[in-house]
Amino acid sequence: MSDISKRDIRVLLQRVFDLLYNHFGPQHWWPGDGPFEVMVGAILTQNTNWSNVERAISNLKSRGLLDAESIDRCSETALSELIRPAGYYNVKAERLKAFVRYFVDRYDGDVKRMKNNPTEKLRKELLEIKGVGPETADSILLYALEKPVFVVDAYTKRVLHRHGFIETERIDYHHVQRLFHKAVKRDVQLYNEFHALFVRVGKEFCRPRPLCRGCPLSALFQ
Repeated sequence: MSDISKRDIRVLLQRVFDLLYNHFGPQHWWPGDGPFEVMVGAILTQNTNWSNVERAISNLKSRGLLDAESIDRCSETALSELIRPAGYYNVKAERLKAFVRYFVDRYDGDVKRMKNNPTEKLRKELLEIKGVGPETADSILLYALEKPVFVVDAYTKRVLHRHGFIETERIDYHHVQRLFHKAVKRDVQLYNEFHALFVRVGKEFCRPRPLCRGCPLSALFQ
């Protein structure tokens, strides 16, 4: 692990981004037809892979239930069956219903009304919803509501730890987020792309058993 204590972290993080972007290109995140679908996806993707989420969303679409009012009216039992491919379907149905109830009660299911509120207010509200943690809340803020909030996940922590930016992968979520908010320009598109690139390199190279050969970040300190 490299010692970066005397280096300019802003410069290094920009180099991380440039190396990943030049290698992988734009990631076109978050997949979804509109902000509400992105919100649903952010809740369903907890503890599963995206292909399973796509199957669950496809089920909702096929039944004409991919809108806030329809999900709100749908029974939790029926919803559980439809999102079964996403795993933990009973828990996720409860969480999705809780989110939709908040969205309908507070904003009448209107994304524009929700988006007009300050980021910190929205984040506080989202974190008060049962089952919505920092990563899910920030995914909704960044990808659905286009707020400049950096999303931190396990891939991000793993890559940063292995390249000397943080001391452990078990570090607090908000510590890592503050690192990016201080060192990287607060820009929605940049945060969007950066997070997606961390996921990409984490899946392809920086795995639990790393495949360092050919990794674009092998050139980071050269």
